[in-house]
Amino acid sequence: MDPQNLTTTVTEFVLLGLTQIHQLKYFLSIFFLIVYIATWLGNFIIIIITVIADHRLHTPMYFLLANLPFMDVSESSVSAPNLLSGLLSKRKTVPFNQCILQMFFFHLIGSAIVFFLVVMAIDRYVAICKPLRYLTILNRGVCMGLVALSWLGGLAHSAVQIGLLIQLPFCGPNILDNFYCDVPQVIKLACADTHVVELQMVFNGGVLLIIQLICLLISYIIILVKIRTHVTEGKRKALSTCGAQIIMVCLLFIPSIFIYARPFKKFTLDKVASIFFTVISPMLNPIVYTLRNTEMKKAIRRLMNRILFSGRELKASFVFDCFD
Repeated sequence: MDPQNLTTTVTEFVLLGLTQIHQLKYFLSIFFLIVYIATWLGNFIIIIITVIADHRLHTPMYFLLANLPFMDVSESSVSAPNLLSGLLSKRKTVPFNQCILQMFFFHLIGSAIVFFLVVMAIDRYVAICKPLRYLTILNRGVCMGLVALSWLGGLAHSAVQIGLLIQLPFCGPNILDNFYCDVPQVIKLACADTHVVELQMVFNGGVLLIIQLICLLISYIIILVKIRTHVTEGKRKALSTCGAQIIMVCLLFIPSIFIYARPFKKFTLDKVASIFFTVISPMLNPIVYTLRNTEMKKAIRRLMNRILFSGRELKASFVFDCFD
């Protein structure tokens, strides 16, 4: 590299986006806009509003479940707007500081979700293995503390990732073959030997993901064995809840491990994996939970009936007022 170029500091990054085919861009922009809207509607209306409105769901499990949609929407909102704007614009540029900030929040929220899945596994373990002490062990204070620890874990992970990244010099090129700023692509643009830093990031991200996935799968195997051998009442409900959580764990961990648990080299499926855990997975989570959770389906029906009944009462009152 020319020594003169080392004095040049990158001030912005150019995002190539998802595709360069113009005909495909319009179709994908409509598709991902629908996905993004569905993510908001599914997570907030189906889960958060339902859990808040139905007093029967005011339990530790559903308190934790109501926190997950907020995380999903937050994670999707970091990357999905960039995906949509990149599809609708000819040239997408992101200032350097904004790119760093985007990566910080993306890894903060994403790793907080990973830690939160561990919390939800703890909730299921206590509910099934210690049912008589469930409400005592997982009281509101403990649940709020576990949620806070998940965010603190995400903050620590993100701070380490970004701390390692911003120490590197960036003097060009500045083109990212992605639809949002992320560590594996940005680190390759550094004007320095990044081998050691990449290994540190892979350990801080990918290796921890693998360890957490193994621990989660082992814990769910123990829970499923416990359900099969000891639980008599509510066995189907317990199996359904654990099954939903296992599906969600796989949807998040498998593509994340593919991206972060290897040296940062470009692969054809990188964008597909990124789309899946940044845009698609947050939309699927409420669907997985509502389809496999009997209590959630009943609560949604009760909420819909209440809304329809209130609507009929309001309409009838309006008609009578007109005649009066």
